[in-house]
Amino acid sequence: MLVLSRRENERIRLGDSIVVTVVRLSGDKVRLGIEAPPDVVVLREELEPFAPPGSVEAPAVSSRGAGICGGASICRGASGPGR
Repeated sequence: MLVLSRRENERIRLGDSIVVTVVRLSGDKVRLGIEAPPDVVVLREELEPFAPPGSVEAPAVSSRGAGICGGASICRGASGPGR
């Protein structure tokens, strides 16, 4: 596992098409923004059991990242409303 330190608004690039940005630091919480192509599933680990087996689509999430993720923009599936 690679462990990196980042400050607000700093980015980490994963490959050619995924960018992780530290959006906000607040106490013991870190808010991340993840830019990824539509075919890449981005899902919080605790929500993984809710994804159907073999599915590449996350639980129902709006294009703004609301829904089951509680407003976190990091939870989205390969397709969904607004895509």
